[in-house]
Amino acid sequence: MNRENDVETLEATLSRRFRVVETSVRIMNRTLSLLHPASAEDLIDEKDFERDERLPYWAELWPSARVLGEWMLGMPGEGRTLLELGCGSGLVSTCAALAGFEVTVSDYYEDAMRFAQVNANRNSAAVPQTVSIDWRNLPADLRRYDVVVASDVLYERHYGPFVAEAFAAALNRDGVAWLADPGRVARDAFVRALGPVGLKIAERTKIPFREGTVSQTITIFEIRSA
Repeated sequence: MNRENDVETLEATLSRRFRVVETSVRIMNRTLSLLHPASAEDLIDEKDFERDERLPYWAELWPSARVLGEWMLGMPGEGRTLLELGCGSGLVSTCAALAGFEVTVSDYYEDAMRFAQVNANRNSAAVPQTVSIDWRNLPADLRRYDVVVASDVLYERHYGPFVAEAFAAALNRDGVAWLADPGRVARDAFVRALGPVGLKIAERTKIPFREGTVSQTITIFEIRSA
């Protein structure tokens, strides 16, 4: 069985295990079809939360992911490796793969990475590799990438230093990282934590997002070695 057939089998399995929906997302001149759980609330596990306060935020298609996805789709990707931290259902990683990046997705949830692989395949993008990453306990053998990206991952106050350390551990010395954030509680802590791990904010770009009743200003932070 080839890899495409493997991923099609995976999609069928996920569709049986979860109550899923398909969402069409317009990114530049493309309409992407994203398969994802119908409701994050369906996925809440009290045992997971009691153990490590784990909540299934990954199941939502957040505005920051849409903004960063469009950002990545416009980037030259050929010959560049890319890691997404906290891939969710894979919108950003699918856009990066369509732009030609050699993509690896990571998440705390194995199912998030499975959906990311399925969504890349659904949209005729190269299926990404996967690596399981807990920001609080980074893998000792984590490889480095030319590009590291993340969207809306600063939603818990204590995440700032963890995410900064993950960027530092995964980014090549001459690489570039982009993080999209709508103003979450850990943003300032993240920015403060960059210096001690050898990184800096090279540029900030504010992008308005408007859709229905949702109105946000997404900041894309460009991060490089200090």
